[in-house]
Amino acid sequence: MSDAQPRTGPARRHGALVAVVLACLGLLIVLAATILLAAHGFWRPALARPGDAPGFLAAVQQRFLADHRGNAAIVLLQDGEVAAELYFSADPRERIHRDSLFQVASLSKWISAWGVLRLADRGLIDLDAPVDNDLKRWSLPQTGFDNGAVTARRLLSHTAGLDDDLGYDGFAQTAEVQPLPASLEHAADAMPGASGVVRVAWPPGSRWQYSGGGYSLLQLMIEDVTGRDFAGYMRDEVLRPLDMRNSGYDLLALADPDLAQHFDLDGKPAAPRKFSALAAASLYTSPADLVRFLQAHLPGPGGAPAGRGVLSAQSVQMLARPHAREFGIPIWGLGVTIFGSDGAGGHVIGHDGVNLPAINTTARLAPASGDAIIALTTGDLSLASRIGARWNYWQSGRTDINTLSQHLPRQLLGAGIAWLALVAAAVALGRMRLRRRHDADH
Repeated sequence: MSDAQPRTGPARRHGALVAVVLACLGLLIVLAATILLAAHGFWRPALARPGDAPGFLAAVQQRFLADHRGNAAIVLLQDGEVAAELYFSADPRERIHRDSLFQVASLSKWISAWGVLRLADRGLIDLDAPVDNDLKRWSLPQTGFDNGAVTARRLLSHTAGLDDDLGYDGFAQTAEVQPLPASLEHAADAMPGASGVVRVAWPPGSRWQYSGGGYSLLQLMIEDVTGRDFAGYMRDEVLRPLDMRNSGYDLLALADPDLAQHFDLDGKPAAPRKFSALAAASLYTSPADLVRFLQAHLPGPGGAPAGRGVLSAQSVQMLARPHAREFGIPIWGLGVTIFGSDGAGGHVIGHDGVNLPAINTTARLAPASGDAIIALTTGDLSLASRIGARWNYWQSGRTDINTLSQHLPRQLLGAGIAWLALVAAAVALGRMRLRRRHDADH
């Protein structure tokens, strides 16, 4: 018989408590490690060597475009200058090039934000004043929250308390476009799942919630403040001064547009959609014009300031600064997504876009380095965003915020389950050893 004394009840409870605490600490360490590794993209290697822009596009063509059933234009900038370009069409009869026009969906919001900031720079609006002060044809409905706290700054950063979650489907070419005030009242072309009603649903400034309707409200504000139609204002005050002469929010107003064919998800030709929500979804532009737009965020040749006289350099810097955070992570500026770190202490800014029948676009810029990507595609609803995400990791060694939000919950769940399974196995093994010791003692 062994001389070992059996553990008393309190000792057993203390040992069990210690084991539970250690298991919980271990789980926290596993989850923290998972977040750290995910942020550094441990599950996806870079597509090319750092700085090898032609190599990156060669990998994109091989991995992403081999089975693509639409059009694509991809441009990489390094130090503010074009470093590599790739143009593709699934239709051998079509030639896509740097001046081909694409509808860029919600990427329009970034350019539209320049139109709002232009008014602020000229002293025509106050970014922090109630937007209702500048509206003549429509006003926010009363919902019990403070409409006076809805400002242009908060609309630009999706922090105005609106819950429309728009997303516009647009209208067929043969259909009549809904007037803008009626669209604000209830958008007839709201994407599935969106309420389509622009209203204040929680205290402005209290949280971030994507709102395409907020940009329609800004479109109305621009028209009411200037007395001009939105497309004409943007043409004269933003697009032409930046030499974006092949770009516009009204396709019919563009002279001889070389429009890239739209394709649906089955690879069949499809007509582009029309929009009431021009500011949110309807810009037509080319890779060459978007290069000029991105370059306008940087100091130019001959000492030209960022903003190029359209915006002050201070406003260009302001739009890139964080104005919205989630869990302490900066996610949005004024008109731009903050995709994450640029790997050198700054941020990558930009915007993605998705429209029907099957349009996906992205433009992303690291202002500190002048590195950027433009990816415009038809025939797919996620291709440009996926390419943009791979560029983020190739450029900075960091995973972009959209990829993290899509994949991290599943990875955390998997890591947690694996850790709990390991703990359960350790507990079972410990019990087996105790039983064997008990049997040996008796």
